[in-house]
Amino acid sequence: MGSLGDTVVALPCFHLIARTFPQAERVLLTNFPAHAKAPASAAVLGNTGLVHGYLRYTVGTRRVGELVRLAWQIRRFRPDVLVYLMPVRPLKKVRRDRLFFRVAGVRQFVGLPGVEELEHRFDGTTRLYESEASRLSRSLGELGDARSGELANWSLGLTAPEREAAAAALGTLAQWPLIVCGPGTKMQAKDWGQENWRSLLTRLHAEYPRHGLALIGAKEDAGVAEYAAQEWTGPKVNLCGRLTPRETAAVLEHAHVFLGPDSGPMHLAASVGVPCAIAFSARGLPGIWYPSGSQHQVIYHQTSCYGCNLETCIVEARRCLTSITVDEMVVAAGRVMNARAGEKPAIVAV
Repeated sequence: MGSLGDTVVALPCFHLIARTFPQAERVLLTNFPAHAKAPASAAVLGNTGLVHGYLRYTVGTRRVGELVRLAWQIRRFRPDVLVYLMPVRPLKKVRRDRLFFRVAGVRQFVGLPGVEELEHRFDGTTRLYESEASRLSRSLGELGDARSGELANWSLGLTAPEREAAAAALGTLAQWPLIVCGPGTKMQAKDWGQENWRSLLTRLHAEYPRHGLALIGAKEDAGVAEYAAQEWTGPKVNLCGRLTPRETAAVLEHAHVFLGPDSGPMHLAASVGVPCAIAFSARGLPGIWYPSGSQHQVIYHQTSCYGCNLETCIVEARRCLTSITVDEMVVAAGRVMNARAGEKPAIVAV
């Protein structure tokens, strides 16, 4: 599934596959956004060499003609191995996928989950569930250790031109200690609220007046970002919609901290080693989609309705998020601002 976050959390697996099959032509079968000529994954993986090409799949399609076309494309490619990197799904769908790829000519499979891989393990000590990156890495165990705990295996291989584009976009802010905030989200159930983000940035500006502010996100996030930063009177720049995901990652390399909800930019920040302070929705189970690494501050209120997986929360009115206070986020941001990355483990408020 080719969303920004899904692709980033699979990076250790992409690196493992490239190490295991260094001479192979590696093609990614993934969904393309509507009317797009390339998948979202391509905007993340770029020219890293982790993937050499893409095949299009329409999520949820039941059109026989499209499925036949896809099976024929796969047969023409004549793959030696299929590596399965799908999210947790019912066993019957996994079996259906296996049958489809058999028909398409695939004979060797890696990562097709058994019962144990169809769920995230729970750690009774931390009270957290296994991260999606760890589950995917575990499913590819026969290829070796993906070493998802090592930052090098999250590398995006950012290029000099991408870093130059980021520096140009930041302008003089590239020389400032930097706070990066991505307050936007496409999902109502993850939205902490623009008033909260505005209050948080106002408080942080008072506490860290020598820092600049960069706002990141998609073009449609520009309005909420502008509103959130309205009382930040110091140096700031709104980069929403102006940069590619990889150029955004290059901007994040300058950051002392990333602030935001559970989002693709959060995962980008973690992939370049930036500590995050996150107002995290309880729509998912705690731990699965947390940013990788131990340097982060994740505020997750485990309400009675946690794990609902709702995209729009009406009945409970986003109780898990609205109960997160600005004070909590100020403290969380302060912890990562005042400590070197990796100095202390994450403190998770529930």
